[in-house]
Amino acid sequence: MRSVVVILIALCLVWNYKLGQVMAEPQVPCFFIFGDSLADTGNNNNLPTKAKVDYYPYGVDFPEGPTGRFCNGRTAVDIIAELLGFDNFIPPFASVNGSTIPRGVNYASGSAGILRESGRHLGENIDLGRQLKNHRIILSNLGEILGSKRLAKQHLGKCLYWIGMGNNDYINNYYLPQYYHSSNLYTPQEFASLLIHHYHRQITKLYNYGARKVALVGLGQIGSTPSAMSLYGTNGSAPVNYMNEAVQLFNEKLMTLVDHLNSNLSTSDAKFTYINSYKIGSGDPSSVGFKVWNVGCCRVNRYGQCSASVSPCSNRKEHVFWDSFHPTEAYNLISATQIFKADDPSFAYPLDISHLLHLSSNMPI
Repeated sequence: MRSVVVILIALCLVWNYKLGQVMAEPQVPCFFIFGDSLADTGNNNNLPTKAKVDYYPYGVDFPEGPTGRFCNGRTAVDIIAELLGFDNFIPPFASVNGSTIPRGVNYASGSAGILRESGRHLGENIDLGRQLKNHRIILSNLGEILGSKRLAKQHLGKCLYWIGMGNNDYINNYYLPQYYHSSNLYTPQEFASLLIHHYHRQITKLYNYGARKVALVGLGQIGSTPSAMSLYGTNGSAPVNYMNEAVQLFNEKLMTLVDHLNSNLSTSDAKFTYINSYKIGSGDPSSVGFKVWNVGCCRVNRYGQCSASVSPCSNRKEHVFWDSFHPTEAYNLISATQIFKADDPSFAYPLDISHLLHLSSNMPI
């Protein structure tokens, strides 16, 4: 019962923000999303890959049914878009059209990582480098739509950018030695440094394309997923600590990178913030009403995704996980509201998204 109450409170927050935006423009003119399966809304549907979910029971609670979202309903970025005041969800790059481009594009791709090779044992994906190339295509179109490159750049500087990458560099690279050599070549500390080195270059490239308000989403507790607990020795009873410790090395370096970006780009109007997904997900799930967190809500196949056409559990609001990797809409609703407006200051550094939106171009953070 408590989970229903908590979710209703989160729903009220979303609706309060939406009601505040009735007959008004969104808080930002556009929202651009870069990421992996936690944010993918259909970009993998036509790719030759096992990492695609355009089938039932995915989307069982989503108005349009299965769309390619790795969830029973809305993803965290869907809910963030609602909190921002958008009437419609941000469309995937794979199906975007000219009329919707000025409001933003979702480039996220299931199994994709910072490194090009991550997740490729499952088939094709759109790694962060290719997502940035797709963004360049959109920028060219945006200049034509708005009338000039200058107007496009002004428009882009007002947008919110979400970048959530790195999960698959661990789940579908470092911790799969049967497919990848990275764990034999690098210690966890060295691998985190390698990822941050590549990430820094990619984020700087996005800045050069006009991004000025950027949320960098840290990695969650990958050792606490049903997949990790079943595959790496705890039989679903406890987190895989060494996996969680490894991603914390990455998160610590990402926080340092945020400081570096804000310091070195302080003469411009760029603002970067770190979203502490690890901390947001570190509390006791039962304290917010969840009853099941060691298994997903659906029967899964060998890839940890829901088996096609098999009915999921009925108590989805009581489950943290939908399949072996991805959270339910119920969890997304709670986490997204905290990402947007944090109750705990440690959930974001140096500020949450709601405050990032309202920084003026010359305001220090």
